[in-house]
Amino acid sequence: MTKSPRYDRIAFVASPGTEAQAAFAQLTGTYGNCEPDKADVVVALGGDGLMLQTLHRNMRTGKPIYGMHRGTVGFLMNEYSTHDLRGRLEAAHESVIHPLLMRATDMHGTVHLHHAINEVALFRQTNQAARFRILIDEHERMPELSADGIMVATPAGSTAYNLSAQGPILPINAALLALTPISAFRPRRWRGALLPNRAFVVIEVLEADKRPVAAAADHDEVRDVCRVEVLSDRTISMRMLFDPGHSLEERILREQFSH
Repeated sequence: MTKSPRYDRIAFVASPGTEAQAAFAQLTGTYGNCEPDKADVVVALGGDGLMLQTLHRNMRTGKPIYGMHRGTVGFLMNEYSTHDLRGRLEAAHESVIHPLLMRATDMHGTVHLHHAINEVALFRQTNQAARFRILIDEHERMPELSADGIMVATPAGSTAYNLSAQGPILPINAALLALTPISAFRPRRWRGALLPNRAFVVIEVLEADKRPVAAAADHDEVRDVCRVEVLSDRTISMRMLFDPGHSLEERILREQFSH
């Protein structure tokens, strides 16, 4: 009796782009398309934006996610091919990541809870620089930061917005978070900090009424915040699949030597 493949039931999702939709039609015609709740694996066709959406939608299911690049930015995706997809899924290596949980309190006292796979970022909403007070594990570490913003980035997100803001690249298995300022004005030479991934980060907005700030957990944004709490949610584990030699660990390592 032939043993069924571990990833026999595949759910395909695709971004609305022409290439992604063409790939979706071709792959579902070849391999079928299972409902996501009954699938063994979810295959995302698009770019990193679609991968983040797919991870968010399947955050609590425990289902592995395998992406193929049919979009713009494809750092989190595998190369596209229609050949022997089930064989590729069987041979793929798994990376497990944990999201950040953001608890943002706005100026009306309303609390907003959102998860972030890449980063939690705070931004000024007006022409004036924002002012922040930073506490780590309930200890004040910086009484005042004047900047365009600040972010807490995961290893998975360290090569995204964090890298553009001159933050460090973190190996995917590093037990670290990056705390990175965005265009810091005072203290001018501060470039951020590396934190244990179990750190409890609190960012208070100073003069929130005069210098309003928005907070975003990936694509979920909250306006006019006065306090943002961030921690790694270890209760959620997301499984990402990568072709051998193209794991997320390898991509992040390779990115550190690119020009």
